[in-house]
Amino acid sequence: MSTLRFCQFGAIIALLQCYFVMLSSAQMTHPTEASALQAVRRKLIDTWGNLDDWQKSDPCTSKWTGVICTGVKNDGYLHVGELRLLHRNLSGTLAPELGLLSYATILNFMWNNISGSIPKEIGKMTSLNLLLLSGNQISGSLPDELGNLPNITKFQLDLNQISGPLPRSFANLSTIKHFHMNNNSISGQIPPELGVLPKLIHFLLDNNNLSGYLPPELSKMPKLTVLQLDNNNFNGTEIPESYGNISTLFKLSLRNCNLKGPVPDLSGIRRLLYADLSSNKLTGSIPTNKLSNYITTFNLSNNMLTGPIPSYFSGFPFLQKLLLENNNLSGDVPTNFWQNLALGPAAKLTLDFQNNSLTNISGAISPPANVSIKLQGNPVCQRANELNIVPFCGVPTGDNEAPGNSNDLPEGCKTQSCPSSDNFEYVPESPVPCFCAAPLGIGLRLRSPSISDFLQYKIPFQFWITSNLSLNPYQIVIDSFIWEEGPRLRMYLKIFPPFSKDTSQFNTSDIQHLMDQFATFNLTGDDNFGPYDLLNFTLLGPYKNVLVIPKHQKSGMSRGALLGIVLGAMSLIVAISLVTAFIFYKKHKRFYPKVFKKTSTQKLPFKTESVKEFSFLELEMATNGFDTSKQVGQGGYGKVYKGVLADGTIVAIKRAHAGSLQGQNEFFTEIELLSRLHHRNLVPLVGYCFEQGEQVRCG
Repeated sequence: MSTLRFCQFGAIIALLQCYFVMLSSAQMTHPTEASALQAVRRKLIDTWGNLDDWQKSDPCTSKWTGVICTGVKNDGYLHVGELRLLHRNLSGTLAPELGLLSYATILNFMWNNISGSIPKEIGKMTSLNLLLLSGNQISGSLPDELGNLPNITKFQLDLNQISGPLPRSFANLSTIKHFHMNNNSISGQIPPELGVLPKLIHFLLDNNNLSGYLPPELSKMPKLTVLQLDNNNFNGTEIPESYGNISTLFKLSLRNCNLKGPVPDLSGIRRLLYADLSSNKLTGSIPTNKLSNYITTFNLSNNMLTGPIPSYFSGFPFLQKLLLENNNLSGDVPTNFWQNLALGPAAKLTLDFQNNSLTNISGAISPPANVSIKLQGNPVCQRANELNIVPFCGVPTGDNEAPGNSNDLPEGCKTQSCPSSDNFEYVPESPVPCFCAAPLGIGLRLRSPSISDFLQYKIPFQFWITSNLSLNPYQIVIDSFIWEEGPRLRMYLKIFPPFSKDTSQFNTSDIQHLMDQFATFNLTGDDNFGPYDLLNFTLLGPYKNVLVIPKHQKSGMSRGALLGIVLGAMSLIVAISLVTAFIFYKKHKRFYPKVFKKTSTQKLPFKTESVKEFSFLELEMATNGFDTSKQVGQGGYGKVYKGVLADGTIVAIKRAHAGSLQGQNEFFTEIELLSRLHHRNLVPLVGYCFEQGEQVRCG
């Protein structure tokens, strides 16, 4: 019988071992990735304490800040799918161990103070889609190894101090869609080899130190929509004629690039919205072929152009700015630009012809109120009174759109009825009057818009955002906007919950969905608004203590496969354990220690309501498997751990060393004595565990 009981004991132990092996692998981060994250943490300086929870035992199951994990893969482990650490006031450097995160699709360290160079090991992250490092102090050159990333779609590395040339290896990036590397110190020639990139949409390298020439090969990119290379130095070379054949282009911006030669004919770009070739040394006349009907902005100012202003600039329904100042244009000022022009109340048109050689103005001179004409510095202004154009020849006024904001209180709503101190406010366009709700705040920046004035595009912008997020139009309010150098458009949005009689705020899953949509750049592009930056996500009022934890993605291992592995492993381990236990028992039963005679938790020989019997499993879970990070002390008897019980109680757990185990009677005598001791300077005994060769006190 004793042999049978011992075999049963062996079977139970084997089952528990199997269970814990499977549980630990199915519910733990892959050890290599966990170690890599610890290395990342050591390289970072966290002055705000945002990463304090990175001391917990397991990144995925403990839900470390910014660590977003995938489901269980075929190896039985959880894996890091995303690092989302934007705007955390982090400094320090990026660890080479990031290259070990082979399942990560997004690295997001935007808007911190990280310095040093980009580790070449990032080139080993074969699953990486988005490399987001904007707004740091990263220096050094771009590693050639980044050209090995087989799934990358976006490099967002702007507003850093990156230097050196663009690697030619980038021509291997067959999946890349976005090069956002503006505002750095990248130098040298743009590699002509990049013209083979089949999916590139945005090529933003403005405000760098590029030189050499503009490669004609860039016109071969079949998907290119934005080519923005302002404020570089292309050594007096010409704009390739082939750039006029990039049929997919929406925006061409080559401002202040030290370019010479003629203005290319852009009439073949049928969807062109924005062209800025200003502040170069372009010569000759303006091409006479008509531009796209969708053009909003055409800027040829500060060049050396001659000849007349083509009359075809009339009849453009979306034109906002025609800027031709500071050239040597001659002839008449065409008045058909504004005749029969139907502009909406929010639209305006600026025609800037200052400092040319224009001598006359023909036709009726009666532009609409929202058309601004500037003729200062032209010979025609010498006849201003005669031609009745004095308003056009006076001191020029600024034509940049003023900052806007929205602070309108819906009519008939009482301010005191909506607790603004708790971040609640009336929804301006709510279908039910005076709906008071708590908005989420989102800071955005349009990094390359194809418009020059925003107000007339405000409603289309709201529709673009709400349609991407599946919201009602009234749920979004553009609280403020301002144009920045670039030009870029910075704005602050408020997103309100939908009208409901039951609630006036978002739930946690709604917040998570919205954060994910913006942070992973899932908003589909718009021709007018171009690519965007996520600057911040503001949680105030009822949201300030919301802990948003991204959901794991669906497991890569089916339940059937996992169950099969579990059952197979259990069967094998049980069989081996039974045989081993029987042999061990037959050989060593004479020397088997008394303390191990019982394997279940022993009952106290006395009754007490203040002391609880814990299973070893309960205490193991309370200490994350007696993890070393939980250890708070050590003595000759054993180690002391900080634990959190299932009910949230924080306790000290003292686990005896194997060499310090007592006999059963001695152990229970000590427990009885400790249970009766009560003093304000003594930690009271909460419970104990006496099983599996373990003696543990809990207080």
